[in-house]
Amino acid sequence: MILHAYFARKFALIFAGVFGVFLLLLLLVDMVEQLRRFGGSVSFGEVFRLTLLNVPQGLYNIMPLIMILATVAMFLGLARSSELVVTRAAGRSALRALAAPVAVTMLIGALALAMFNPIVAATSKRFDELQERYRSDGQEVLSISAEGLWLRQGSATGQTVIRAARANPDGTVLYDVTLFAHAPDGEPVQRIEARAARLVSGAWELTNAKVWPLEQGVNPEGASVQHTMFRVPSTLTVERIRDSFGDPSVISIWDMPAYIAQLEEAGFSARRHAVWFQMELARPLFLVAMLLVGAAFTMRHVRFRNTGLAVLAAVVLGFSLYYIRNFAQILGENGQIPVLLAAWSPPVASFLLGLGVLLIMEDG
Repeated sequence: MILHAYFARKFALIFAGVFGVFLLLLLLVDMVEQLRRFGGSVSFGEVFRLTLLNVPQGLYNIMPLIMILATVAMFLGLARSSELVVTRAAGRSALRALAAPVAVTMLIGALALAMFNPIVAATSKRFDELQERYRSDGQEVLSISAEGLWLRQGSATGQTVIRAARANPDGTVLYDVTLFAHAPDGEPVQRIEARAARLVSGAWELTNAKVWPLEQGVNPEGASVQHTMFRVPSTLTVERIRDSFGDPSVISIWDMPAYIAQLEEAGFSARRHAVWFQMELARPLFLVAMLLVGAAFTMRHVRFRNTGLAVLAAVVLGFSLYYIRNFAQILGENGQIPVLLAAWSPPVASFLLGLGVLLIMEDG
């Protein structure tokens, strides 16, 4: 029990150290990037704020790589101090020696999922809002709620708020639509209700639309006009609407099931968010797999030959599994493989691969 506690404490400290090193590196790199992008238009304080908001997402995304580097650092240190030799001499097998680091890894994965994920979601969402404000004054915004889909588009002539009960999967056709047009000073100037709205080049084409003018001194109902087809100018494109959904990572893991249900109710495809949700649930298992891969190549005495090659193999294999996981995510989002297969097959396969290599290295 004392040995398990020692290994657990040592691994936790090494992981914290590697995590801190990457935190400093990402801060410096992202600071340079934000200065290059916004240095001429915003103050240094705002640039530093953007950096602090963006760094947590970067750390969260590379956590599997941090895990494998921490594993390599720990077991190389244990090998140099001959602590692994003493452990084996005491009758502890490699799997028993890994019990404490695996427990710490599972705890790190659970904390990352339950606590770090909501923090990353909040900071990423705020980063996207500030970045959009500095870049384009936030003229287009799309959101999904229990009341339906809400979209805001802007131009030099004012803002238009669009509400729809549902939409097609790519958001180019809206149903049961209500539009409120506002002047640049914020005053409402027009209300439009239509059965459907289709996005075409440079405009929304409304079907069976009724238009009410909202200027002062005008009777809206008396001056209303019915149109079989009516066009409302728009600068939106399919790509902008798709990008308006944002990255699924800006939504907390705790809010994701309800958000997926709202997307499906509004008529949008929630496959991208469903894949992300399942991959987040599989994150602790993938972190354990990275630990096993790193340990399989480095739980050896430093007097053995080709130690450097073994370390390189562990890191390269870890990076390869990380990118295979990302590739499976893309396939799942595109609908080429089922959601559960895309999310869970890379962690499970990585876990079995790491365990198999570990057993071969230790027991032949």
